[in-house]
Amino acid sequence: MRHIFDQSSIKISKLVTEEYSTSFSLATRMLGDSIRDAIYAIYGFVRYADEIVDTFLDSPQEELLTEFEAQYYQALDRGISMNPILHAFQQVVKRYNIDDALVQQFLKSMKMDLYKNDYETYEEYKEYIFGSADVVGLMCLRVFVDGDDAEYERLKESAMRLGSAFQKVNFLRDLKDDADRLNRSYFPNVNLQQLTPAEKQSIIDEIEEDFRVAYGGIIELPTEARFGVYTAYKYYYKLLMKLKKTHASEIMNTRIRVSNPMKMLILGKSYLRFQFNIL
Repeated sequence: MRHIFDQSSIKISKLVTEEYSTSFSLATRMLGDSIRDAIYAIYGFVRYADEIVDTFLDSPQEELLTEFEAQYYQALDRGISMNPILHAFQQVVKRYNIDDALVQQFLKSMKMDLYKNDYETYEEYKEYIFGSADVVGLMCLRVFVDGDDAEYERLKESAMRLGSAFQKVNFLRDLKDDADRLNRSYFPNVNLQQLTPAEKQSIIDEIEEDFRVAYGGIIELPTEARFGVYTAYKYYYKLLMKLKKTHASEIMNTRIRVSNPMKMLILGKSYLRFQFNIL
């Protein structure tokens, strides 16, 4: 009956993905059957850690994150956890030989969110993004290449740049929420109350370069992963273009989003390009 517990843990990770991110869950459904569940498990783990530091503001966040980390390593050691999110994730870590350094770097960035509100230097900013986003891209890449070390090394840079691009788009979209609710500012040397067009354009240029490098790796991914990752790339790139067209002052007053009909259009176009091999 162990397989029932394993399967139900993955289903819960899938539910978490669908509840928290319609766009990511849509892209994940476009992945091949052989890798889809592993990506749900990765998302569930990083989502729950992120929720601790971003949402549970009236709870003992540091204690919760410390317990979450300890329970993960206990699950890894035992090969089982009664927390279904941790149970599913530890199985993926072992199945695809995900380096513990990636998990540690991710948790380090989550801990930074507990005490750090401003990123004054580019080095601090890059370190946070590496841990909060780049390493998640690398975890997913391990799954996409089925643990193949040579392919992992070949596509490593593009996977990191895609993670960076996604995170920076989120930062730009969520400027108001991060500032008002969490009192955080991720972009160094940027006055969020007076974001200038030049500052906004500099951020956009940086993200576009990340997307450019990432695209070169997306088209080299195995078939099982290519369509789903390309769909996520197109969705986030569309969001970036909407942010690019939005005046700097408006970004702090409204949350830019891509409508559900537009998401469906992006999905349809991505599918056609994938089918005709013209990504």
